[in-house]
Amino acid sequence: MTRAVLSIGSNLGDRLAHLRSVLNALGERTIAVSPVYTTAPWGGVDQDDYLNAVVVAEDSAFDDYAWLRFGQELEQSAGRIREIRWGARTLDVDVVQCADDTAASIARHTDPALILPHPQAHNRAFVLIPWLAVEPSAQLLVDGTARPIAELLAEIDRSERDGVIRTDLVLGDESARSC
Repeated sequence: MTRAVLSIGSNLGDRLAHLRSVLNALGERTIAVSPVYTTAPWGGVDQDDYLNAVVVAEDSAFDDYAWLRFGQELEQSAGRIREIRWGARTLDVDVVQCADDTAASIARHTDPALILPHPQAHNRAFVLIPWLAVEPSAQLLVDGTARPIAELLAEIDRSERDGVIRTDLVLGDESARSC
């Protein structure tokens, strides 16, 4: 696999700097970067709001597990501690979807270490809205069927969609790129 859709978020410390650290680490592998959005925390744990974005990246040397390791290394570098499920995070890097370089073959895994496509991405407006901003024609496999992300987003409760608010923050020069 060479192409990955990464959902990035932060709600602890310098949230914007944590998001920018992902782009700095990706460098020229970055294909597209969404605008930055602010969102309420998901999962019922009391905490501050998140900054979220989606990054599309390519690297012919990476397979899906390499993308997972890459994200985990960035989270560790940002001091992420995994104590509470859906708890506050300095940096969260989720591999949403991986595909070969033509995006014709989307990876599917049921390995507990890496479930692809991300099993909850289709239910999360904070993933779909930024992704839609950079890849309006993108599709996500849901229960084995490729579905347009715009269609999936329309199925999410309006109050959750309205809670994903675009900010004026930018992640650097890459924020102008799109697929």
